[in-house]
Amino acid sequence: MTRILHLDASARPGRSGTHEHGSHSRRLTHRFVSRWLAARPQDAVTYRDVGAEPPTPVSGEWIEAAFASPEKYQPWMDDVLAESDALIDEVIGADVLVLGVPLYNFSMPSAFKAWIDNIVRVRRTVDFDPDNHDEPFTPLLADRPRKVILLSSRGGHQQDPGGRFAHMNHLESSVRTALDFIGLTDVQNTAIEYQEAGGELLAASIRAAEDWVDARVRELLRDHAPATADATA
Repeated sequence: MTRILHLDASARPGRSGTHEHGSHSRRLTHRFVSRWLAARPQDAVTYRDVGAEPPTPVSGEWIEAAFASPEKYQPWMDDVLAESDALIDEVIGADVLVLGVPLYNFSMPSAFKAWIDNIVRVRRTVDFDPDNHDEPFTPLLADRPRKVILLSSRGGHQQDPGGRFAHMNHLESSVRTALDFIGLTDVQNTAIEYQEAGGELLAASIRAAEDWVDARVRELLRDHAPATADATA
């Protein structure tokens, strides 16, 4: 059984094409997961809507608890880190992460940044060795393969690498940096553009992104196909 973590970070509650003023990134994540489950209904999906219920931002108490040495750890710290532990457990348990993250003002929504801040944590997802000056950090989620599908949306256009306005897009690069840091290095992404322009430009971008999603689903379904029993067994 393949385990999927489906996360939406858009502040818009609905899906474009289905709900008025709905989210394009939610449209893409829903398409991915629904097509996956149509082919493999037995697989498990954990849904996390950080757009509707943002994780608690990192606080002074969180930092004290997360970085406390074992001899200084106190019982109250369990409560402070409980949400972070739950979010990290969802990531650790996933085989495929489907992340819907729109581009807000050149980077990620604050709700998704709070999620990142909660899952990048010393001794849970990354180790730090102060005596190793060459390679002080060890990602702890490199223990097995995990796929990350990053599905985004942008009001502007030509913001992919090499595009005319790529310098205005810091979303994918920052997400990849954070995930790579903890061991999630297999990241694929696409985005719907031209939301501000609308019309046929937006419609064509939606079709292209949906075709990309469909192709990734087919590709990953082949990768995660159940092993065929030996006919001679």
